[in-house]
This record gives sequence, structure tokens and C-alpha cells, in this order.
Amino acid sequence: MGFADLLEENLLNNFVSGIPAHHCSLPTNHSLHNLSHYQVEEKQFIKAFIPMDSSGTRLDRCKRYVEPQWQLLLPNNTGNVSELQTEGCLDGWTFDDSEFLATTVSEWELVCSLRPLKQMIQTIYMGGVLAGAIIFGGLSDRFGRRSVLMWSYLQLGILGCSSALSPSYSAYCVFRFLSGMAVSGIILNGVSLKVEWIPTKERTLVGTLSSFFFTFGQMILAGLAYWLRDWRKLQLVVCAPMFLFFSYSWWYVESARWLVLNRQSEEALKSLHRVARINGKPEVVDKLTLEVLHSHMNKEIESSRSTYTAYDLLKTRAMRRISICLVVVWFSTSFAYYGLAMDLQKFGVSIYQMQLIFGAVDFPAKLMALGMLTYLGRRVSQATCLFVSAVIIFANIFVPTDMQTTRTVLACLGKGFTSASFTTVYLYTGELYPTVIRQTGMGFVSTMARIGSMAAPAVLILDEVFPALPSMVYGGSAVLAGCFACFLPETLNIPLPDTIEDVEERWSVTSPAPRKEEGVSLKEGVDICVGGVASTEDVTLKEPKEAEGTGLNAL
Repeated sequence: MGFADLLEENLLNNFVSGIPAHHCSLPTNHSLHNLSHYQVEEKQFIKAFIPMDSSGTRLDRCKRYVEPQWQLLLPNNTGNVSELQTEGCLDGWTFDDSEFLATTVSEWELVCSLRPLKQMIQTIYMGGVLAGAIIFGGLSDRFGRRSVLMWSYLQLGILGCSSALSPSYSAYCVFRFLSGMAVSGIILNGVSLKVEWIPTKERTLVGTLSSFFFTFGQMILAGLAYWLRDWRKLQLVVCAPMFLFFSYSWWYVESARWLVLNRQSEEALKSLHRVARINGKPEVVDKLTLEVLHSHMNKEIESSRSTYTAYDLLKTRAMRRISICLVVVWFSTSFAYYGLAMDLQKFGVSIYQMQLIFGAVDFPAKLMALGMLTYLGRRVSQATCLFVSAVIIFANIFVPTDMQTTRTVLACLGKGFTSASFTTVYLYTGELYPTVIRQTGMGFVSTMARIGSMAAPAVLILDEVFPALPSMVYGGSAVLAGCFACFLPETLNIPLPDTIEDVEERWSVTSPAPRKEEGVSLKEGVDICVGGVASTEDVTLKEPKEAEGTGLNAL
């Protein structure tokens, strides 16, 4: 479903707004061209105009001498440079193009006093993702997963490509905000379609394998950014494939659960018959009728006549417990993930290599998550990923700054476990919330995740107060979320709930053992993959009179 491109969108700012090495431009009457007759290397020559920064290892990025200091070019100069008069970059900046040919930072000079505007781009984008979670979550419960997903693809394609043509910083921020909204719509509806079509036993495998597309997206992004090195070209190449995804999304099948619960049973039946025929089970077509379908969805259909809002996520006991715990888990996972992933230039390694390494580390992490989800369950997996990531983040505090390799390795491990936590929580949330309010719930908790992703970069400023403070905040947040995850009910091998009453019956007090699936069934459910490619497990049907209202979990 285009997930590879989505992660490219989330991490695009690392390259689109990368900060090239830079220093103040020389006064117009002292350009390097005018002074080329001096027999001095360029790097040495610039020292007469630009002071060194506080570390003494590189040129200051925001100051220059008021007057040229020629004496500094002498080999045995021992003068006190701290007393020399300096000024700001009155003639702009000169940017090194060895790492980036052009970025938003170099084009709009988002450095020195304007440097906060660079981070503001990512914050505005995440604000769009947050707004999209609120808006598209409710819209998809009302208009369907498929239609909102298709619209989101088109919106991201148009507005993402428009971003590459932005004439100003303000216009670019507006386009990024609207693009963020579309990204949220794609993620939420893509996850819900998978959860509502995939059979119970295969849901873990499919959900985890789908998350690998995010990993591929990170690695593809590193390659594209290294190849293009121009922010406008990169923006265009990343967003253009959305038109392809939009074109083949017409073949997606709407969620049968949603169709039944929104009085479109005929369409739901057509979809189920289509699945049966594709999977070589034509006998199901004759046996699966509207009467059979309604007999098993009667309870859910009655429940769907009510209108649900975000308030219903907190109204009843079990829903309230689930929602509060998920809010903390989503916030902290996103908070720690983007705190690690959005500041790649601090590691002293090529930003392209770091992006590639950060992507590659997800493979073993998610394979581990797959094993844990399959054999240990969702709750243990979620809590373990959060606690281990916290331990790694805390451990990095005690590693000396000169041991850069060790610090980088630990950061990669921490990022791997937070990525595994993301994989788990997407699957877990879809299984905890009932069909009638699933998208509203996904939008609600995803909103908290976006708040975490917006807050994460701001916490990095705390290193000016105390270098270890950002890591302490990220690690502490992960510990807190791990504790909350322990109070979530287990959903391993348990059919999806369709109504709030289902949730309350199962988890208001204790979590019962998985109940047996009864009545009309495509035994393990109906599995629709991207573009309508489907597979159906062994099919068993009973007469309507023998069936009880167990919903589409039995189909």
C-alpha cells in the first residue's frame, strides 16, 4: 500500500532540510576571486576573515571579523584572537556543497538566528499528521476505509509534488502540513483494512511483514538522497509514486465488516463472494447469503445504529483502560523513535550511511518482534520492547562522548527496539478497538503519537542545560509506557471485537481464554491483500438457525 514511501515522507526532513557546513560570506570587496593573487591556500586565507568556533576545530558559522586579520596568516602568530572585533553575517552565508547540493536550509538561509525555522518544518509536518489522525479517523468510520485511503493517496501526490515547487518557506510549510494530513490518512486506513480482512492467526505475520516496507523506505530514502542531493528533486521523486498507488487503489476491496455495519450488506456479500471465487471456494458463494450474514451480524448491526464519538473511547470501563494505556504507549514510542531518528548529523558519520544503518537495524528487530508476537503475545512484546529501549537509551548516557562508535551502536539498537514497538502497537491497537469505532480509536491514539513526534525534537534543546537530559527524558518516557503496556489485555488468537459491548464482555474484569469461533465461517477468515489478491482458509458453513451472533469473526 505504498508504505515504503510513507516512511520516506516522515524522515524526509533529515535530507530536505539537512544543514551543510557553512560560514559567513566574505565582504563583497574581499571575495576570494579578487584576492586570488595572494599565494595562500583558500582554507588558510578564510581564517583572516572568519574566526574559529568555541571548539577550535572549525570555522564559526555565524560570525566574521569586522576587518581582515592578515596577521593570522603568519605561521608563528600567537595573537589573542578573542579580543578581535566580530560581526554577524551581513553578506549572507557560503554553504559547502560536498554533502548537499541544495537544501531548504541553504536556499532560505535557515541558520544562526533562523535555525529554529529548520526544525519548525518537521514540527509543522507532524502537526499535519496529527490533524489528519483526528480528521481522517472519523471520516473513514463514516465514509469507509477504501474511499478515504484513495483520497489520501491523491492528496499526498498532488501536495507533495507541489512542495517541490514551493517559491518560499511559508508556502513549503503549508504544503508539508497538508501532506502530513494525507500521510496520516494512508497509514490509519491501510492498517485498518489489513486488520479487518486478515484472518486472526495470520494477522501477526502479515502485520509484521507489512512493517518491513517502512524499513525498505528508510533504506531507499538514503539511496535517493545520496543520488540526488537536491531537496526539490528528492521531494518530487519521493511523492510522485503516490499517483501510481492512487491508480491501483481502485482495485482495493472495502472492509466487509464496515459495509455490514453501515447497512451495505449487499456490497459486503459481493466482496465475500469475490474472495471465495478467487480462492477457489465456489461452494461458499451458494451457501453464504444475506440471511446467513445478518444472522451472525445481528448484534453488531443493532449496535451500529448508534453514533460513536471519541467520548465513547473513555465512557466505559474496559474501553477507558485500553485507551489510557494506548495513549501513553503511542506517545512514548513516537517520542523516543523520532528523538533518535531525526538528528542523524550528530553522530559524526555520513548522514547517508546513518540513514542506511538505521534502516538495516530494523530487519533483525522486527523479525524478533514477529517471534515475540507469535509466541509470547502482544502485551509481553509491547512491554519488552519499551523496557529494553529504555535500558539502551539510559546506557548511552554513561558512554563517553569520544567513544563515538559505541554511542552510535547503542543508538541503533535503541532505534531498532522503538521500531519494533511501533510494529507491535499498530497491530495491537487494531485488535483492541471494536469495528464500530476502530478508526476513531486509531485516530485518537495516533494523535498522541504525533504530539510525541512534535515534542521529541524540542527536547534536544535540553542538552544545552545538561548533555544527558534528553536521553533521560526519552528513556524515562519509555519506562512509563512499558508500565502502562502491562495493563493492556492480551489479544493473541482472539477474534476481533465488533462492538463496544464485545470489548466490555471480554476485558472489563479479566481477559478470558480465546473463545471458539462458531457458526458461518470461512474458518480462519477472509484474507484480502493489496489489489484484491486473496486467499481463504478451509471453509465451513452451518445453517443460519444453528448460528449464534459471533459476527464476521466467524466468516
